[in-house]
Amino acid sequence: MSTDRFDLAVVGAGLNGSLLALAAGDAGLRTALIDRVPLKSLTEAGFDGRTTAIAYTSQRLFAALGVWDAVAGDAEPIRDIRISDAGHDGRASPLHLHFDHREAAPDVHDPAPMGWIVENRFLRAALLQRLADCPKVELVAPDEVIETIRETDGAELTLKSGRRLPARLVASAEGRFGSMREDAGIGARSWSYGQIAIVLVAHHERPHRGVAQEKFLPGGPFAILPMTDEPARDGLAGAHRSSIVWTERADIARRLLELDAPRFQAEFTRRFGDHLGYAEPAGPRWSYPLGLIHADRYVDTRLVLVGDAAHGIHPIAGQGYNLGVRDVAALVEVLIDSKRLGLDIGAADTLERYAQWRRADNFAMVAATDLLNRLFSNDSKPLRLARDLGLAAVNRVPALRRFFVRHAMGLVGDLPKLVRGERP
Repeated sequence: MSTDRFDLAVVGAGLNGSLLALAAGDAGLRTALIDRVPLKSLTEAGFDGRTTAIAYTSQRLFAALGVWDAVAGDAEPIRDIRISDAGHDGRASPLHLHFDHREAAPDVHDPAPMGWIVENRFLRAALLQRLADCPKVELVAPDEVIETIRETDGAELTLKSGRRLPARLVASAEGRFGSMREDAGIGARSWSYGQIAIVLVAHHERPHRGVAQEKFLPGGPFAILPMTDEPARDGLAGAHRSSIVWTERADIARRLLELDAPRFQAEFTRRFGDHLGYAEPAGPRWSYPLGLIHADRYVDTRLVLVGDAAHGIHPIAGQGYNLGVRDVAALVEVLIDSKRLGLDIGAADTLERYAQWRRADNFAMVAATDLLNRLFSNDSKPLRLARDLGLAAVNRVPALRRFFVRHAMGLVGDLPKLVRGERP
């Protein structure tokens, strides 16, 4: 690729940054994707151990970009979601909320799942393969941005390698802890929840049948997310593997992570329950501190924030990545519309269109997840009773259930073309 100015320079090759670079390049924008680590390392099994919930509309975007076929075999459909309150003993309350994917399916004759659970390493591998085949994208890794100059007519990035990279627009997809937001003087509301998520994979006796479960324990939510089986277990009827996102107070989580295998198994079994028969952790344990961050604004001169660089939320609803997917779809649509009109894709009014489009949706999810975590991560008896009654009440109203299912599928709001399965 020549050294002429890029249309877009994306800093950060995580799931949001890679997706943005691919969507922009696929739409015809000359794009550079920059990351400080070798991109192949992002696909290794031990990189972070997490899975991602891909909502129905996010899957349509992956299909439109030619990524989904490479992911589908490793994606487990979410056909039902069961939500319940639970006490210290891990026993779920009989008052619960159950979502069925058939309730709000766009096609009643062929109801699609509410979403899919995919291991992050498979998503990264599929995205990087498509990026390597996209002639409009240059992969710049490993390398690091050490200086950024942003002026009214363009931007220039100086890399650690000595290369100078001019671009019309810079996108920060660095995640919550990137430096570009702070360097631009963009403030953010942020706080820690004092919680740590323990992430692991569990094998269990009975098949999960595509049911995702979330139990609200006093220390935080305990999510059991259906996964595909490993090839060695394909002879079993149904899938017997789930991703566990186990939230605890930070001090308790640290002690749990230090336990030996038998004692950790005992604590895990108490919270997991016996609805899927005997279950045991398999493989390593990962842990991640939980907090919230929401940028005061998403844009600055020749700079735009996407994904966790703009908003990082609690995983309680499994919607964090899907917000980033909608950021990507909206931004690319705005940039392509401007390019077709012969306008400057990095101009302030162009970027403001993106910011206004995404702010309301993101703020609503930031507020909702924060409220849910504060409401459910405690052992107050009056609140527990109110929670149980509230879950049971929603469960008895089909219209409310459909509303929440449509939200989980990403079908509510002003949707960009890519998440409708269309090209921008």
